[in-house]
Amino acid sequence: MAYRTRDFRRPDFETLWRIDQHCFDPQLAYSRLELAFYMRRPGAFTLVAEAEGGEPPSNGKAQRRILGFIVAETRRKTGHIITIDVVIEARREGIGSGLLRAAEQRLRQAGAAVVELETPVNNATAIRFYKQMGYYVDKTVTGYYSSQMDALVMRKELEAVAKS
Repeated sequence: MAYRTRDFRRPDFETLWRIDQHCFDPQLAYSRLELAFYMRRPGAFTLVAEAEGGEPPSNGKAQRRILGFIVAETRRKTGHIITIDVVIEARREGIGSGLLRAAEQRLRQAGAAVVELETPVNNATAIRFYKQMGYYVDKTVTGYYSSQMDALVMRKELEAVAKS
């Protein structure tokens, strides 16, 4: 599936929030306020994957459809993936991998040496995906999600980017 990755723009917000609502169980999905909070944190950035949509409109400009997004942040020498969401019909098309690689590159450029993320212990698909992307399980946090569900903290060492 052909897509491009770009930085978040304000008009994207409602679409990203709706995608998050569809991607996660209500216990895990972010409220509008939570998502906005994480996207605006110091050192945070949001990347959007979009594809050109069906028929061109009468104005001749290509329609772009958001396929997924990732929110990440840099905290000193550690990067953190806050969320990664891909619409159901675009999964297994390389969108998530591309978003994760783009975020890791940006984190590297910001000086992060490692990147961490959390995922529910029962999300076998996500755990498999992250392991394929070079992440390993660092630890388990009891009651991470709403004090009810445990999370795995997964980490990946990032290669340094040569300064030119």
